[in-house]
Amino acid sequence: MKQIVILGAGTAGTIMANRLSRLYRNEIKCEALSITIVDQDRNHLYQPGLLFIPFGIYQPEDLVRRQVDCLPSQVNRIESGIRRVLTDTNEVVLADGRKLSYDVLIIATGTQIAPEETVGLTGAGWGERMFEFYTLEGAVALAEALERWEGGRLVVDIVDMPIKCPVAPLEFAFLADWYFTERGIRDKVDITYVTPLDSAFTKPTCAKALTHLLTEKGVRLVTEFNAGEVDGPNGRLVSWDDRVVDFDLLVSVPLHMGAEFIAQTDGLGDDQRFVIVDQRTLQAEVTPNIFAIGDATNVPASKAGSVAHFQAEILEHNVRLYLQDSPLEHGFDGHANCFIETGFNKALLIDFNYNVEPLPGKFPIPVLGPLPLLKESRLNHLGKLAFRWIYWNMLLPGRHIPGTSTHMSMRGKRPLPHTPQEPVPEVSPEEIPSQVA
Repeated sequence: MKQIVILGAGTAGTIMANRLSRLYRNEIKCEALSITIVDQDRNHLYQPGLLFIPFGIYQPEDLVRRQVDCLPSQVNRIESGIRRVLTDTNEVVLADGRKLSYDVLIIATGTQIAPEETVGLTGAGWGERMFEFYTLEGAVALAEALERWEGGRLVVDIVDMPIKCPVAPLEFAFLADWYFTERGIRDKVDITYVTPLDSAFTKPTCAKALTHLLTEKGVRLVTEFNAGEVDGPNGRLVSWDDRVVDFDLLVSVPLHMGAEFIAQTDGLGDDQRFVIVDQRTLQAEVTPNIFAIGDATNVPASKAGSVAHFQAEILEHNVRLYLQDSPLEHGFDGHANCFIETGFNKALLIDFNYNVEPLPGKFPIPVLGPLPLLKESRLNHLGKLAFRWIYWNMLLPGRHIPGTSTHMSMRGKRPLPHTPQEPVPEVSPEEIPSQVA
């Protein structure tokens, strides 16, 4: 019997479990093949919804379902942590020491935040004036803090890249602008966005076309700031080159890392424990019968649910081809698309891949749309809210989403006009006011 083992039952792992169970339905029925998924959690979390928790748009119960309800009945489920992978014997060592054999291993264990890696971040003030929103517990705690906060210096800081959903911190700043405006205290809040990058946006075309949004919303920008230490009691964010940003409330996007077990196998992962794979086939470099998908990989694509969705079709084909001893498909082009909430019931939508940056146009149907690309609209905001239904009913089950394609299409897109770039509203830490009137 051929054995396919999937590590991780998050977005990517669940998609693959559903797709492969359909592909191998007959083989599973006649016991020629088995699929087993391993995860230590009992619940499945809709991670894109965490952004909305601090602002009361979603409640925790809107984001959680039982993991078993998201997986096909033909797939064996083991609730366990993972200790390591033994590539020489094709076995996974579970947390309790049990060993699980595999012919094909798919690593879909995602990424996790590591706030403890930043000096002082989890010390005095953590959960009181320093927060994160990348976990359900953190997002709920931040919601309670924002509800009782009456103003001051709000700093949103990205410790390092890569992170899950690279635009989420910027979305947080935009939603905070809307939230405090609705509360009537926006004039008492100074919002500063701090990033290790040289721009607020990871893509140059976005920086060119969208920087004006920060100016319009009064969001200050500090770039090339690599946070090395947080002084919670005194409200100081300190960079490795000793620059300082003062805060009254810090929303940190901590360092992200892959699962701990990845570091236990030589050659499996990089320094941040992301699985080293061929960016086109998703096959691990360490050994040919291991693949990875989604946030767990080191591919230069966004760590976002759409990427896992687009990767899954390629990976499904490549698992089949590998078991047939056929050449793999070099088909993943880095395709990603994501909504960017900008507040006041509006959002942007961007679509891009390894080689093509976000461009204006229409999505998902060329010319007709109805969703505009690289442009604010209420329709895009409604699209992001509607995505929660799409996630549970189409994306997780691994079904085709109408109008989308695994490979990025250039149809309906047009080049950006050659216009002068808006000046970036950048300030040095020293120019940020120590008090807000």
